[in-house]
Amino acid sequence: MSLDPQLIIMAKRPQIGRVKTRLARDIGAAEALRFFRGASASLIRRVARDPRWQTVIAVAPDLAVHERGIWPADIPRVTQGDGDLGARMGRLFHELPPGPVIIIGADIPGITRTHVASAFAALGQHDAVLGPADDGGYWLVGLRRRPRVAEIFADVRWSSEDTFNDTAKNIRGQGLSLAVIGTLADIDTGDDFRKWRQAR
Repeated sequence: MSLDPQLIIMAKRPQIGRVKTRLARDIGAAEALRFFRGASASLIRRVARDPRWQTVIAVAPDLAVHERGIWPADIPRVTQGDGDLGARMGRLFHELPPGPVIIIGADIPGITRTHVASAFAALGQHDAVLGPADDGGYWLVGLRRRPRVAEIFADVRWSSEDTFNDTAKNIRGQGLSLAVIGTLADIDTGDDFRKWRQAR
Protein backbone atom coordinates (compact mmCIF):
# COMPACT_ATOMS: atom_id res chain seq x y z
CA MET A 1 0.00 0.00 0.00
CA SER A 2 1.43 3.35 -1.06
CA LEU A 3 1.62 6.17 1.46
CA ASP A 4 3.57 8.46 -0.83
CA PRO A 5 2.73 12.17 -0.66
CA GLN A 6 0.58 13.19 -3.62
CA LEU A 7 0.40 16.68 -5.10
CA ILE A 8 -2.70 17.37 -7.17
CA ILE A 9 -2.70 20.30 -9.59
CA MET A 10 -6.23 21.39 -10.54
CA ALA A 11 -6.12 22.53 -14.17
CA LYS A 12 -8.71 23.56 -16.72
CA ARG A 13 -8.25 23.13 -20.44
CA PRO A 14 -6.71 26.47 -21.57
CA GLN A 15 -9.61 27.79 -23.63
CA ILE A 16 -10.64 31.38 -24.17
CA GLY A 17 -13.71 32.31 -22.18
CA ARG A 18 -13.34 29.24 -19.90
CA VAL A 19 -10.38 30.17 -17.70
CA LYS A 20 -9.79 33.16 -15.40
CA THR A 21 -13.23 34.59 -16.26
CA ARG A 22 -13.14 37.19 -13.46
CA LEU A 23 -9.73 38.36 -14.62
CA ALA A 24 -10.91 38.39 -18.25
CA ARG A 25 -13.60 40.94 -17.40
CA ASP A 26 -10.83 43.37 -16.40
CA ILE A 27 -8.01 42.67 -18.85
CA GLY A 28 -9.73 40.89 -21.75
CA ALA A 29 -10.20 37.20 -22.50
CA ALA A 30 -7.11 36.86 -24.70
CA GLU A 31 -4.76 38.37 -22.09
CA ALA A 32 -6.37 36.29 -19.32
CA LEU A 33 -5.83 33.14 -21.38
CA ARG A 34 -2.21 34.11 -22.01
CA PHE A 35 -1.68 34.58 -18.26
CA PHE A 36 -3.31 31.24 -17.47
CA ARG A 37 -1.22 29.34 -20.03
CA GLY A 38 2.03 30.89 -18.85
CA ALA A 39 1.29 30.55 -15.14
CA SER A 40 0.18 26.91 -15.48
CA ALA A 41 3.18 25.85 -17.58
CA SER A 42 5.58 27.61 -15.20
CA LEU A 43 4.00 26.06 -12.09
CA ILE A 44 4.17 22.56 -13.55
CA ARG A 45 7.83 23.07 -14.47
CA ARG A 46 8.63 24.26 -10.93
CA VAL A 47 6.89 21.67 -8.80
CA ALA A 48 5.60 18.65 -10.72
CA ARG A 49 8.73 16.54 -11.05
CA ASP A 50 10.10 16.85 -7.52
CA PRO A 51 10.97 13.32 -6.32
CA ARG A 52 9.62 14.01 -2.83
CA TRP A 53 6.02 13.64 -4.03
CA GLN A 54 3.95 12.11 -6.82
CA THR A 55 2.25 14.76 -8.95
CA VAL A 56 -1.08 14.24 -10.68
CA ILE A 57 -2.89 16.80 -12.85
CA ALA A 58 -6.67 16.82 -12.28
CA VAL A 59 -8.19 18.18 -15.47
CA ALA A 60 -11.48 19.77 -16.48
CA PRO A 61 -13.52 19.19 -18.50
CA ASP A 62 -13.21 15.44 -18.11
CA LEU A 63 -12.82 14.86 -21.86
CA ALA A 64 -9.60 16.88 -21.78
CA VAL A 65 -7.88 14.10 -19.83
CA HIS A 66 -7.17 12.33 -23.14
CA GLU A 67 -6.09 15.38 -25.16
CA ARG A 68 -2.45 15.55 -26.18
CA GLY A 69 -0.17 18.53 -26.20
CA ILE A 70 -1.87 20.46 -23.39
CA TRP A 71 -0.09 18.99 -20.36
CA PRO A 72 3.24 17.15 -20.10
CA ALA A 73 2.91 13.54 -21.22
CA ASP A 74 5.05 12.23 -18.35
CA ILE A 75 2.72 13.44 -15.57
CA PRO A 76 -0.35 11.31 -14.75
CA ARG A 77 -3.79 12.86 -15.25
CA VAL A 78 -7.19 12.22 -13.69
CA THR A 79 -10.56 13.85 -14.24
CA GLN A 80 -12.07 16.39 -11.83
CA GLY A 81 -15.64 15.18 -12.36
CA ASP A 82 -18.86 17.11 -11.80
CA GLY A 83 -19.96 19.58 -9.14
CA ASP A 84 -18.63 22.74 -7.56
CA LEU A 85 -15.01 23.11 -6.50
CA GLY A 86 -15.66 21.54 -3.11
CA ALA A 87 -17.34 18.49 -4.63
CA ARG A 88 -14.49 18.00 -7.08
CA MET A 89 -11.74 18.39 -4.46
CA GLY A 90 -13.63 16.21 -1.99
CA ARG A 91 -13.88 13.45 -4.60
CA LEU A 92 -10.13 13.59 -5.19
CA PHE A 93 -9.43 13.33 -1.47
CA HIS A 94 -11.63 10.22 -1.31
CA GLU A 95 -10.54 8.44 -4.49
CA LEU A 96 -6.75 8.84 -4.60
CA PRO A 97 -4.48 6.07 -3.26
CA PRO A 98 -3.63 6.19 0.48
CA GLY A 99 -1.25 8.86 1.74
CA PRO A 100 -1.23 12.60 2.37
CA VAL A 101 -2.74 14.70 -0.42
CA ILE A 102 -2.24 18.37 -1.21
CA ILE A 103 -4.30 20.19 -3.84
CA ILE A 104 -3.24 23.43 -5.54
CA GLY A 105 -4.53 25.46 -8.46
CA ALA A 106 -2.58 25.54 -11.70
CA ASP A 107 -2.63 29.33 -12.00
CA ILE A 108 -1.05 30.61 -8.76
CA PRO A 109 2.27 32.08 -9.91
CA GLY A 110 3.90 32.30 -6.47
CA ILE A 111 3.91 28.61 -5.55
CA THR A 112 7.37 27.07 -5.13
CA ARG A 113 8.65 23.62 -4.26
CA THR A 114 9.49 25.01 -0.81
CA HIS A 115 5.81 25.86 -0.24
CA VAL A 116 4.74 22.35 -1.22
CA ALA A 117 7.41 20.71 0.93
CA SER A 118 6.37 22.88 3.90
CA ALA A 119 2.75 21.83 3.46
CA PHE A 120 3.63 18.13 3.40
CA ALA A 121 5.82 18.63 6.46
CA ALA A 122 2.86 20.27 8.21
CA LEU A 123 0.76 17.18 7.50
CA GLY A 124 3.30 15.18 9.47
CA GLN A 125 2.04 17.00 12.59
CA HIS A 126 -1.50 18.09 11.65
CA ASP A 127 -4.64 16.60 10.10
CA ALA A 128 -5.07 19.40 7.56
CA VAL A 129 -3.18 22.32 6.02
CA LEU A 130 -4.34 25.49 4.27
CA GLY A 131 -2.38 28.11 2.36
CA PRO A 132 -4.37 31.36 2.52
CA ALA A 133 -4.71 33.72 -0.42
CA ASP A 134 -4.77 37.44 0.20
CA ASP A 135 -8.35 37.74 -1.09
CA GLY A 136 -9.90 35.53 1.61
CA GLY A 137 -9.60 32.27 -0.32
CA TYR A 138 -6.77 29.79 -0.35
CA TRP A 139 -4.22 28.51 -2.83
CA LEU A 140 -3.53 25.16 -1.14
CA VAL A 141 -5.53 22.63 0.82
CA GLY A 142 -4.22 19.33 2.14
CA LEU A 143 -5.35 16.41 4.28
CA ARG A 144 -3.38 13.68 6.00
CA ARG A 145 -6.42 11.38 5.37
CA ARG A 146 -5.66 9.13 8.33
CA PRO A 147 -7.49 7.54 10.01
CA ARG A 148 -10.30 8.85 7.76
CA VAL A 149 -10.97 11.30 4.97
CA ALA A 150 -12.72 14.31 6.49
CA GLU A 151 -15.56 16.18 4.75
CA ILE A 152 -14.34 19.78 4.90
CA PHE A 153 -16.17 21.62 2.11
CA ALA A 154 -19.80 21.73 3.30
CA ASP A 155 -21.43 25.16 2.84
CA VAL A 156 -18.16 26.86 1.84
CA ARG A 157 -18.82 30.20 0.11
CA TRP A 158 -16.54 29.80 -2.90
CA SER A 159 -14.83 32.74 -4.62
CA SER A 160 -15.53 35.03 -1.69
CA GLU A 161 -13.69 36.65 1.20
CA ASP A 162 -15.18 33.91 3.43
CA THR A 163 -13.77 30.87 1.60
CA PHE A 164 -10.75 30.35 3.85
CA ASN A 165 -12.65 30.95 7.08
CA ASP A 166 -15.52 28.64 6.09
CA THR A 167 -13.12 25.80 5.29
CA ALA A 168 -11.02 26.34 8.43
CA LYS A 169 -14.21 26.33 10.52
CA ASN A 170 -15.26 23.01 8.97
CA ILE A 171 -11.85 21.49 9.71
CA ARG A 172 -11.70 22.66 13.32
CA GLY A 173 -15.38 21.83 13.86
CA GLN A 174 -14.56 18.16 13.36
CA GLY A 175 -11.85 18.29 15.98
CA LEU A 176 -9.07 18.16 13.39
CA SER A 177 -5.79 20.01 13.80
CA LEU A 178 -5.03 22.65 11.16
CA ALA A 179 -1.72 24.11 10.02
CA VAL A 180 -1.70 27.40 8.10
CA ILE A 181 1.26 28.21 5.84
CA GLY A 182 2.25 31.38 3.98
CA THR A 183 -0.15 33.72 2.20
CA LEU A 184 0.11 34.08 -1.58
CA ALA A 185 -1.66 36.20 -4.18
CA ASP A 186 -4.39 34.72 -6.37
CA ILE A 187 -4.52 36.66 -9.64
CA ASP A 188 -8.27 37.12 -10.11
CA THR A 189 -8.71 40.82 -10.92
CA GLY A 190 -7.06 43.46 -13.04
CA ASP A 191 -5.56 45.02 -9.91
CA ASP A 192 -4.10 41.64 -8.91
CA PHE A 193 -2.66 41.26 -12.41
CA ARG A 194 -1.06 44.72 -12.43
CA LYS A 195 0.50 44.21 -8.97
CA TRP A 196 1.86 40.84 -10.04
CA ARG A 197 3.41 42.25 -13.23
CA GLN A 198 4.99 45.15 -11.36
CA ALA A 199 6.48 42.77 -8.77
CA ARG A 200 8.06 40.46 -11.33
